[in-house]
Amino acid sequence: MPELTAYHEAGHAWMAVWVGARVRVVSIAPELDDREERFGDTQVEWQLSQFSASELAAKSAWVALAGPAAEMAYRGEPYHPGLVAEWAEDWREAWWAVEMIRPNQQQRMKYLEQQTVQIRRLLEDEANWAAVAEIADLLLAHEILEGDQVAECVGRWG
Repeated sequence: MPELTAYHEAGHAWMAVWVGARVRVVSIAPELDDREERFGDTQVEWQLSQFSASELAAKSAWVALAGPAAEMAYRGEPYHPGLVAEWAEDWREAWWAVEMIRPNQQQRMKYLEQQTVQIRRLLEDEANWAAVAEIADLLLAHEILEGDQVAECVGRWG
């Protein structure tokens, strides 16, 4: 379903801007490459000098988890991002991002579950959800957005 992919990628893109990263491009029609088949892609750039290693780890996890969280919010159904096959890459990315700040696997699991709940709460905010919805709508209309377009959407609602 293209709408799910659009909301998923919009979640990643919105969160990237929200935590201070820059979106290079977001697409629901990504070019095929040597990675496994994907329905969407969000490319994020970090200005490494702005963040400590632990901040970057936490923010990277938030970006990874925001796609599944936005899709959950769109569906109106709660899921565990680590148990949905389509979100395996997102979960792996979040899992390894926070390894340095949560080396214990049980603590890491609990931490990521708590972060997912916090992201879902952020998405309940009308302005945040409006930004995600606008990005998703633009993706459905154009299939690809440049980072400046994403930043404009987030800025308009933020």
